[in-house]
Amino acid sequence: MKYGGAVALMIIGAILYFAVNAELQAVNIDMIGLILMIGGVGWLIISLIVNASSRRKRVVHVDDRREIIEE
Repeated sequence: MKYGGAVALMIIGAILYFAVNAELQAVNIDMIGLILMIGGVGWLIISLIVNASSRRKRVVHVDDRREIIEE
């Protein structure tokens, strides 16, 4: 599960931003939710880029040897 953390961060951020209506004196919950969503999107984009670039660099060498046995 390579992208689970990023998706979880976006979901938690969306819940804080859209669904929570609590008011705290020192903390802006909407801003925390927005920051978490942006962080989740950034994490997902970086994960996709790293995963795509690691796939391109793999080179598989196949050694095809055939032996002829004469009887």
